[in-house]
Amino acid sequence: MPDRTPPGLKAAGKRLWASVTDEYDLDVHEEALLLEACRTKDLLNELDSTVRREGVVIPGEQGPRVHPAVTEARLQKTSLNQLIASLRLPNEEGTRPQRRGSARRSYGIRGAVS
Repeated sequence: MPDRTPPGLKAAGKRLWASVTDEYDLDVHEEALLLEACRTKDLLNELDSTVRREGVVIPGEQGPRVHPAVTEARLQKTSLNQLIASLRLPNEEGTRPQRRGSARRSYGIRGAVS
């Protein structure tokens, strides 16, 4: 199968993309959610690198303060959790969280025989 990893993703985003798309067939709108989750994962890694390099606390005009990257990382983690939850991927038991009110087809699992 050809590599369909979207361009521009870094290592963490590529791993997340592969871990989902190797297992599940996604619709276009689900791929869009996954792409945003992958981009968010890459951004979280960049923010983590910044904080590791510059420290959690940095000097400010009125004294030491929390690095803005710490605050941004917290917001991005929330976004990542929401994006992943929106995908409603089945858990290990094959059940899917967050039932929706309308009918929806289930994900096809790659390699599964119908």
